[in-house]
Amino acid sequence: MDNNNENHVTIVDVKMPFLSMVIFMVKAAIASIPAFIILAIIGAIVFAVLGGIFGGMGH
Repeated sequence: MDNNNENHVTIVDVKMPFLSMVIFMVKAAIASIPAFIILAIIGAIVFAVLGGIFGGMGH
């Protein structure tokens, strides 16, 4: 049984009222704030560890 049927879908238009789209974008922006804070904390920890390891190598 050879199942090579591929279905390709192309979205041509999304009908959404402008106010609903604005509200959705505001909610998405607000939801991204905690994610950015978590990534900033993880990045700070990684750079602190790497700075502690490689910081004294030039002296």
